[in-house]
Amino acid sequence: MYKGSKIAVLIAAHNEQQKIGRVIERLHHAPVDIDAVIVVDDGSTDETASEARTHGAIVLSKETRGGVGAALRTALAFAQAEHFDVVVIMAGNNKDDPNEIPRLLDPISADESDLVVGSRFLPGGRYGGDMPAYRKLATRLHPWLMSKFVGKHLTESTNGFRALRLSILDDARIDLSQRWLDSYGLEVYLLWKTIKLGYRHREVPCTKIYPSRKLGNTKMTPIIGWWDILRPVFLLGLGLRR
Repeated sequence: MYKGSKIAVLIAAHNEQQKIGRVIERLHHAPVDIDAVIVVDDGSTDETASEARTHGAIVLSKETRGGVGAALRTALAFAQAEHFDVVVIMAGNNKDDPNEIPRLLDPISADESDLVVGSRFLPGGRYGGDMPAYRKLATRLHPWLMSKFVGKHLTESTNGFRALRLSILDDARIDLSQRWLDSYGLEVYLLWKTIKLGYRHREVPCTKIYPSRKLGNTKMTPIIGWWDILRPVFLLGLGLRR
């Protein structure tokens, strides 16, 4: 328990054998009492699942790759069924800092926020490592564009490092089951819905350090991946999806 809440960390992972163990080990030493680490092995062809189990995670394995959104949907449903109160979502490639998890959780514990998103662009935040050049541009452009649609200034809209009060998923107006959210759009959709439905959203500074490409390339492709995160902005903004 962390300040009275049952906490799970959710990680979607595809072929992260070289990194997932380190991610979980860092979580074990984080300054927060985490009740469970839940890894969804999204159709990996390497030893991601066994590495995660070896380091103490609950592993939910999918036979074929469904996409990060589909994997997170599986993890969120499991966390709801197990009666967790709050979930923290992290990357499986070791680019998020577990020591910063209290920054995400404290506004929720204080009943000031329902969704807290880490921002590398706020004062006190930073980013570095082997971050592709196109992503440096896109991570600036996306929040600028989304801010115009949701009517709130955002500095981050694509960062997956976030904490969520699970009870907001009981709202029937939030439908994560839609198949067009199977890839990177689910996290953008959830941020959009949180803001537009009047739930409390906050950004906090965070660190985002991309690992060396020698340990494996990013799973997001420049064209298809970025369309996946742009699509919710246009479809929701134009009223073509709910």
